[in-house]
Amino acid sequence: MVHYHINVFYSTEDGGFIADIPDLEGCSAFGETPEKAMKEVMIAQKIWLETAKEKKYEIPEAKYRPVIYQAVV
Repeated sequence: MVHYHINVFYSTEDGGFIADIPDLEGCSAFGETPEKAMKEVMIAQKIWLETAKEKKYEIPEAKYRPVIYQAVV
């Protein structure tokens, strides 16, 4: 199973936390807490990948790395 990087941040505009997976275009979720946002984005990831497989879309490799990790390598 591929493990994708997940960003979690607070959105004042939305009044809660957003979790997104940069390698999977449009794959994001909202939660009132960081934990809820993570739980929801894991569900969104599963649906995103299942849909891509069904429609025979290319599934991207896990390439995204935050800048802090890029500098260390």
